[in-house]
Amino acid sequence: MTTEAEMVEKDEGGDRFSRRKFLIGGGLAAGLVIAWGVWPRNYESNLSAADNEEIFGAYLKISREGQITVVVPQSEMGQGVYTVLPQILADELGADWRTVAVEPAPINPLYTNTVLARDWADTLLPAGVQKITDNAAAKWVTDNLAIRNDFIVTADSTSIPNYAKRFREAGAAARVLLCKAAGTKWGVAWESCKVENGIVSHGDNKLRFGELAAEAVSQDLPDPVPLRPRTSSNLVGQDVPRLDLPSKLDGSANFAGDIRLPDMVYASIRRGPIGETKLKSFNREGANKIIGLIDVVETDGWIAAVATNWWAANRALDKMSPVFETSGLLPDSAKIDEALTKALEDGPGVRFVARGETKPAFDEHRNIEARYTAEAALHAPMETRTAAADYKDGRLQLWIATQAPAAAARSAAKALGIGRDAVTVYPMLAGGSFGRNLDSEIAAQVALIAKKMERPVQLMWSRAEEMMHDHPRPPAQARLNAAVDKAGQIQAMQIKIAAPAAAREQSKRLFDEMDAVTAMRRSNGEADAKAVEGADIAYAIPNFTLDHHPVFAGVPTASWRSAAHSYNAFFVESFIDELAKKAGVEPLSYRMQMMSGQPRLARCLTGVAAMAAWDGGLDGSGQGIACHSMRGGHIAVIAIASRGDTGLKVRRISATVDIGRIIHPDIARQQVEGGIVFGLAMAMGSSTRYKDGLPKVKRLSDLSLPRLAEVPPIQVEFIKSEEEPVGVEEIGVPAVAPAVANALFSATGVRFRQLPLFGEAS
Repeated sequence: MTTEAEMVEKDEGGDRFSRRKFLIGGGLAAGLVIAWGVWPRNYESNLSAADNEEIFGAYLKISREGQITVVVPQSEMGQGVYTVLPQILADELGADWRTVAVEPAPINPLYTNTVLARDWADTLLPAGVQKITDNAAAKWVTDNLAIRNDFIVTADSTSIPNYAKRFREAGAAARVLLCKAAGTKWGVAWESCKVENGIVSHGDNKLRFGELAAEAVSQDLPDPVPLRPRTSSNLVGQDVPRLDLPSKLDGSANFAGDIRLPDMVYASIRRGPIGETKLKSFNREGANKIIGLIDVVETDGWIAAVATNWWAANRALDKMSPVFETSGLLPDSAKIDEALTKALEDGPGVRFVARGETKPAFDEHRNIEARYTAEAALHAPMETRTAAADYKDGRLQLWIATQAPAAAARSAAKALGIGRDAVTVYPMLAGGSFGRNLDSEIAAQVALIAKKMERPVQLMWSRAEEMMHDHPRPPAQARLNAAVDKAGQIQAMQIKIAAPAAAREQSKRLFDEMDAVTAMRRSNGEADAKAVEGADIAYAIPNFTLDHHPVFAGVPTASWRSAAHSYNAFFVESFIDELAKKAGVEPLSYRMQMMSGQPRLARCLTGVAAMAAWDGGLDGSGQGIACHSMRGGHIAVIAIASRGDTGLKVRRISATVDIGRIIHPDIARQQVEGGIVFGLAMAMGSSTRYKDGLPKVKRLSDLSLPRLAEVPPIQVEFIKSEEEPVGVEEIGVPAVAPAVANALFSATGVRFRQLPLFGEAS
């Protein structure tokens, strides 16, 4: 196992958003405040504008014809970020929604996701070190490191928490500038001007935004910039038309696979088993008869065929039958299971949460124990990894769907041996992602192929390649113990989670530019706070501990929709149901008696019970309940399920959700419903086992995903709230699987303690 000191010594420093920087920043933050005070802290917008457009800061352009173009620095993966963020800005601006358009942002420190940077910064620190978010100086260092390293990342439902305020302020600033330009024209105080539906007015005087844009950009802003009263909102809270939908419906929307450039060729790629794999040999002659084959590009770790079309390139790889040689441990699920079990039994754990004293309670009361498992879960987006590149005169243009554009640029630049500033990234729409597009390996691959071919190249992974080299949500096991008194009430609880340090692995790939195998090995033995997220229960249990037992699985792992919340909510909510049964108390009442200090989650529970006509989960009723809180949001779910002839049959899923103030109700509903379907897929499948370094799953049909006919009616109700809005992209996922498992127990009397519920036993 690599020690912390060795890891620091191996870090080469430089300008990366790296582990070394956080170690320095966390320990010497106070001194660095002075040293860094002389660094430049003002960044200019690098937006490009047409001749008829004026640039208003980093997020907005207005044309003379009155078109409002909002610039969004987050990846649009179907979650609606290209609509919701512009909606916030347009509402504060007072724009006519019919005139609003959207475009992706370039790489610029102005677009840094500081909320996510603070959250992920702890994954770069040794376990046990004071959290970044607990120290004001360290938080300042984190923000500045993130800004100076272009930490523009889409993940963990942070688009709204990080950018909502910025977009509102950008809209307010532009509105004030337009009012000042109008006030100057009319000789009136700008404060007396009104703005509505893209028109600035004062009495009978009216001017459209486009008529004022040129004069407005030269005006000065007051400090502070006044915001409109929330009561004047006419767009926030409305189901305005999605900005990305028309182009998706008529086919004009561009994904990475849609890019067509003059003289473009197409490539497919092949790699061997997971691990330290090298290309040993291939039969070049076998591909010569493939019509359209142009060339073969090989490196130590992979081989690519380039042809006039992708199908020819992929067939050429089949004919070449490349042989790979893998050294070291090959991932195998039987060995992974053994490692997880051993970690829970004998491995040292790191305690991340401790409240009260658990030992006296366990000495005095009955100990109830349960164990749960979750298999590695694949991302399996509809769109496999795809990118296009054109390398000329020492510069690279890169078209890619990415959740981390700066990381993609660095990856391509490193592969080519050029500066990152020599790489231009064009962020594309993504056909789903669920965290998959945080990986930038394809950027390096397509860059090398484009350089070799000296012409534009589009690289697309096959579905088998996507499955084989996915970085899945890690496999996990849990042991939960509860000290229960004679009345069935929980006096203490201990939760131990055994899982790889997936978040630490991912941070090493993103920030330290490590390859997947190196990041996996460097994370061996590291405890990871994010591996236990979602297991720090909301229930009022006086004595509680939560430990992570790190495990080396031999499979590179990464973030997945709702991350560790997906399996930890299953562990906790299934166990709570077991305890309710042993106490002889119906599951809703059992939860409600522990809801002290959790009014929002309690309201979700009572709301869903009323909506779904909760019957107490009586034996044979097939009703199951679960709840969960994550990232400021709350949800309660009731599922009605049974075990049918073909496996799991879910008849209905109901959910009550509290996500604070809702910006776009329809998109919020779509995301919760989509999350529920994703959670159902996790309960039924989405996972793979490994054998000899290869996943058993090779295609989508192997994943046991629910078909349309198997998706039940879904009811979603939102609790009206004026709390600050939170991300809604993931909250629908975690509580579904335990609700379904608890429903199956009600229907069959059998406890399902593994994910997927009907997965392999070995």
